[in-house]
Amino acid sequence: MPVEDRFADVPGNAPGNGYAHAVTASGRLAFISGQVAIDEQGRLVGPGDLAAQTRQCLRNLENVLKRLGAGWADVVRFNWYVVDVAEVQVVRDVRDEFVRPALGGDPNPASSLIQVAGLFKPEFLIEVDAVAAVP
Repeated sequence: MPVEDRFADVPGNAPGNGYAHAVTASGRLAFISGQVAIDEQGRLVGPGDLAAQTRQCLRNLENVLKRLGAGWADVVRFNWYVVDVAEVQVVRDVRDEFVRPALGGDPNPASSLIQVAGLFKPEFLIEVDAVAAVP
């Protein structure tokens, strides 16, 4: 497995709140484009529903990971773009549905959450991209 270490606790820093401060990896790096809440037919999933949109984003991301021969445990970084940062707990809860089971108690990947004024279509509430270390 290419992910070698995940550091949530770093002396002198507050513990990561659901993420690793750093992740080390070896192998090929895959930079996965931002995924939004569209299904296989290109239709919006979950209009006005951040949880539903986050799940679809992660389903799409999971499909890309599978195509690469990778899985959630190979993700070393997420970038989350949301239109309302006050709903961060919704994003965390859905992320944990997908990612936590694959990590076996390890911290989630390194992560940034950025509030944006809008995404490329106004109905999108979230976009997520990732970096994975492909086995």
